[in-house]
Amino acid sequence: MDHLVFEVGTALVLVAIAAIIANKLKFSIIPFLIVLGMLVGPHAPTIGIIDLTFIESKEIIQFLGRIGVLFLLFYLGLEFSVGKLMKSGRNIVVGGSLYVAINFVLGLLYGFIVGMPWMETLIIAGLVSVSSSAIVAKVLVDLKRTANPETELILGIILFDDIFLALFLTTMSGVLLAGSTSVLGIITSVLISVGYMLLFFFIARKGSPLLNKWLNIKSDEIFIIVIFAALFFVAGFSETLHVAEAIGALLLGLVFSETDYRDRIEHLVVPFRDFFGAIFFFSFGLSIDPSTLAGAIWLALGAAALTIAGNFVAGMISGRKAGLSYKASTNIGLTIMARGEFSIIVANLGITAGLSPILTPFTALYVLILAIIGPLLAKESKNIYKFLNMIFKWNNTPEKKKIKVPGE
Repeated sequence: MDHLVFEVGTALVLVAIAAIIANKLKFSIIPFLIVLGMLVGPHAPTIGIIDLTFIESKEIIQFLGRIGVLFLLFYLGLEFSVGKLMKSGRNIVVGGSLYVAINFVLGLLYGFIVGMPWMETLIIAGLVSVSSSAIVAKVLVDLKRTANPETELILGIILFDDIFLALFLTTMSGVLLAGSTSVLGIITSVLISVGYMLLFFFIARKGSPLLNKWLNIKSDEIFIIVIFAALFFVAGFSETLHVAEAIGALLLGLVFSETDYRDRIEHLVVPFRDFFGAIFFFSFGLSIDPSTLAGAIWLALGAAALTIAGNFVAGMISGRKAGLSYKASTNIGLTIMARGEFSIIVANLGITAGLSPILTPFTALYVLILAIIGPLLAKESKNIYKFLNMIFKWNNTPEKKKIKVPGE
């Protein structure tokens, strides 16, 4: 037991060091933690007295990582409420639809081209379609672009992408985790999952007055116990219905986002999201055997190249349809390119369901490539735009009239 605690403590020290290094370099922490997990853990070599294999603590670290997923999705639900979904403008719907459709179709085509079975192909299409909200938000803040004209559309596309993620995970978890093989069984599983999601939407819209009464708790200690109890209970109950526990957390976040206590919940949850979220990425790295990466490198490089092209095209079309300039549209395509936590969550669904083991090294490499390249391309978007403008002569093309947004 003493050795177990020491292993967990050592892992946390390594995670803290990786976080400090990432912060110093002003870069996303995600690739640092994944690489760190790959370098240590069950597949790490023993060098003299230094043993970082974490054999005894692997299961508890993975469990802490699962908690991290719950907090990540729960917080996402708090940020993107049902009310915001209903108030999304036409530009966001059009831009988000284009973004998801282009990436998902490219993912399907890529899966078929490389000869993946159809379930694995669907998982690949799903994971290449979802951007990293965490990395995109960090890029916008670090590059001081939060006030840019295209930022509202970027956040709208991310919001739409997250809705797609919820629908995709709900549907695929109903198919994969329920083990349905017949058409009727698959349809039934999907209907149960979608019905479960719609139930939470209904509670969010109609049940907030009652929830406000229940959450009228002065003590922060009791308040957070009630919130966490609800979170873990709903996540666990979702699993019994063959709906991914992470989606249960997301749906509960959507419900609480409609209450008067959203800000209070968010304030209390953020430290847990950051701490357990970091362990999630580290634990994902622990599950990867570096010796298996070579077999997936070309598969990941191909998917990354396709994603870069698809994201740029989707960003350009979405921006131009919204009346934005070519420069702003270029920023959109390059900013939403990063992949991270949600791609890993989609891949984990397939891995949990017993799909091809290649999904683990493929996803690790794919996320690493785009988590590093994405922010770099966003940072150099001005130079990229200048280069492309020399080729396409966009400055000589009349700009569309910008759509007037109420309140501007």
